[in-house]
Amino acid sequence: MWEKMAAAVHPRVVLALPMSRSSIPALATSAFHGPPQRQLHHAVIPHGKGGRSSVSGVVATVFGATGFLGRYVVNHLGRMGSQVIVPYRCEAYDTMHLRPMGDLGQIIFLEWDGRNKDSIRRAVEHSNVVINLVGREWESRNFDFEDVFVKIPQAIAQVSKEAGVEKFIHISHLNADIKSSSRYLRNKAVGEKEVRAVFPEATVIKPADIFGREDRFLNYFANIRWFGGVPLMALGQKTVKQPVYVVDVSKGIVNAIKEPDARGKTFAFVGPNRYLLFDLVQYIFAVAHRPFLPYPMPRFAYQLIARLFEISPFEPWTTRDKVERVHISDMTLPHLPGLEDLGIQASSLEQKAIEVLRRHRTYRWLSSEIEDVKPAKTVNI
Repeated sequence: MWEKMAAAVHPRVVLALPMSRSSIPALATSAFHGPPQRQLHHAVIPHGKGGRSSVSGVVATVFGATGFLGRYVVNHLGRMGSQVIVPYRCEAYDTMHLRPMGDLGQIIFLEWDGRNKDSIRRAVEHSNVVINLVGREWESRNFDFEDVFVKIPQAIAQVSKEAGVEKFIHISHLNADIKSSSRYLRNKAVGEKEVRAVFPEATVIKPADIFGREDRFLNYFANIRWFGGVPLMALGQKTVKQPVYVVDVSKGIVNAIKEPDARGKTFAFVGPNRYLLFDLVQYIFAVAHRPFLPYPMPRFAYQLIARLFEISPFEPWTTRDKVERVHISDMTLPHLPGLEDLGIQASSLEQKAIEVLRRHRTYRWLSSEIEDVKPAKTVNI
C-alpha cells in the first residue's frame, strides 16, 4: 500500500529510493513542499475516511491536557484521527481518562518539566501543532502566576518556533489586561505579549469564564451555599458575565487548527448572552433547586475570608485573586473574531447548565426537568 501511495505522489522518486515506512515522510515533504526542512512523522500524511481510526494529518502536542479544558481538546483531536502528545507532570494514573480518546497508539504520554527547554523540545519535535493550555487557579510556592502564564508559555513558544512547528495556539483570557486588579489577569496579558514576541504567527484565543461538568465557575457558585448564603460584592449588581461552554471552546480550538487564516490572529470566545452576576448566581441556585440567600459582603471582608482558605495546605476553595476575578465584568471585544468565524454556534448557559448543576440537587429534585426553571435575565451587549 505504501509503495502505491508513493508512486501516486511522485512516480520518478520511487525508482530512486527504497520504499520503507520511514522514508514516506521525507518523500511526501519533498513532493509537496520542496526541499525537506524538517523530519516529519509518517502520521502527517492524511488518509482514511475520517474518524478516530483515520489519520487527520495533525500531530499535536497539548500542554495542559490533563486539566479541565485539555480533556475536551484531546477528545476532539482524537475523534478526528489526530496523533496527540500529552506532556504531564502529575501521577500517570491521573492521565488514564485520556487514553481511550484516540485510536491505539495515537495518544502518547511523556513526562515534562516546564523549566527545562530540553524537556519541552522532546515534546514538540515531531509535532506540527502545539497547543498551550497550561494554567492554574491559584499560586503555590513552586509555581506562581508569572511562571505559569508568562515564563512557561514563552519557553514553549520559543522552543516550538525553533523546532519548526507550523501552528501554535495559546489560550489566554477574555479579561487579560496589564492594568487589571487581578494578578492572574495581569500575567495572562503579559504572557500574550511574550508569546507573540517569539512566535508572531501564533493564534491567541481569549475565552470568557468557561463552564462545563468539571468547571470552577458554576460549581464554584453552587458550592458557595456552605457560607450560609451567597456573599457577593455589591450584591453582584455591578458585574456582568458572558460565560462560554467548554465544548464550544474546544471545537473552536480544533477549527482554528484547520483554518489557515487563523495564523497570527486573536479570537475572543464568549457565550451568546450576558448576565448580571446576581441574576447568573440566582439562576444557578434555581437549577440546583437550592435556596438563594444573597447578602452583600465588603471587599476587605471577602478578601480576609479568602486569605484563610489560602493558608490551607490543600487546594484552596477560593483565593483573594479569585474573589477579585469573579467580580470583574467581562470585556466586550467586537473587533476580534469569535466562535462564529470558526463555524461554531455558541451554546447558551440555559441549554447546558443542567449538565453541571444536576449533581448539586437533593434527591427529591434529581430528575426534575430544567423547563421548570425560569431563564436568567440577560443584559444587552
